[in-house]
Amino acid sequence: MANTRSTSVSAMNAFLTLAGTTASRILAALTTLFLLAVTCMAQDNPQAQPQPSPPDPQTMQAAAAPPPAIQTIPAGTRIALALTHPIQSRYIHHGDDIYAQIISPVDTGTEMQIPPGTFVTGTVDKLELKSMGRAELHLQSMAITFPDGYVAPVSGPVTLQTNEGYALKDPGSGRITSMFVLPAAGAGLGALIGHSVGQAPSSVTSNFPPGCVGGPPYCTPETTPVYGTKGRDAAMGAGIGMAIGAVASLVVLSTSHHFFLDVGTPVDMVLPHSLSLEHNQVSEAVRQSERYPVAIQPVAPRPVPPPPPPDTDHGTCYTPGTAGTPPTVIPGTPGPDGIPGPPTIIPGIAPTPGNPYPCP
Repeated sequence: MANTRSTSVSAMNAFLTLAGTTASRILAALTTLFLLAVTCMAQDNPQAQPQPSPPDPQTMQAAAAPPPAIQTIPAGTRIALALTHPIQSRYIHHGDDIYAQIISPVDTGTEMQIPPGTFVTGTVDKLELKSMGRAELHLQSMAITFPDGYVAPVSGPVTLQTNEGYALKDPGSGRITSMFVLPAAGAGLGALIGHSVGQAPSSVTSNFPPGCVGGPPYCTPETTPVYGTKGRDAAMGAGIGMAIGAVASLVVLSTSHHFFLDVGTPVDMVLPHSLSLEHNQVSEAVRQSERYPVAIQPVAPRPVPPPPPPDTDHGTCYTPGTAGTPPTVIPGTPGPDGIPGPPTIIPGIAPTPGNPYPCP
């Protein structure tokens, strides 16, 4: 019985030992197969790499779009404009803006590059008055705004020149006042000077008959009045002073350097250098100007200068004077000794000079 149990136990231990060995081998084989399968799957499916984010569609479109076509207006091209706002040089200073409009198309060859009605804005550098009613507008820079909103900057300096006769002198209120004050002041001063240097009225006493020596009754003293010239000289001085004052007022008016340009004044611009424009933008602006025409500023007529003031100084005229009459001498009656008595003298009428007055 004891041997049987010992044999059974030995057999059980041998079976367990054999079973453990077999299980370990099976487990090792399964582990090896699993690793081989994982390795094959790794070779068939490589490790995923991080993918970059898709680019922005706008960025792709901008990168793919070709650069815009450029068309060039050559330097020296003359562009005709008209002012849309008045310019008074007395109030326009450095850095202010002026506004104009292109009134005729700018063409190069068979293609329109700037349609009429295009607006122009310029920044003032300085304004200058020239001879013959011309003015020059010196600009720091300017910009051309097309009807579709496309803006083409033009770097300076740029010079605009008006046509002849459009720049009117702007003397200002002070010089206009002097035009009336100076002649009046000259007339008053001339009258004062003429009156001061004129001769005062006086009288001259002489014996009658002429050459008579002695006293009455043979010689009779005669007093002849001498009329003064103060009135005449004062009138002459007033006329001369007024003429001098009028000349001085004209000189004051002519020395003004300010001017005025009205709306519609024609202005010419010559491009100092070539101007580059985007072809697509210009084509769209031309098409839009044809579909929706822009009102073009009409050119103002040439100003007519005011007529010169009438010449009111026509000289000095005089009323006719009188020549006067000599005294009348009535001989005296003879006395007992035959000697005539004293004569009777009837005084004559003294001559009167003419009175001065301004000629009509």
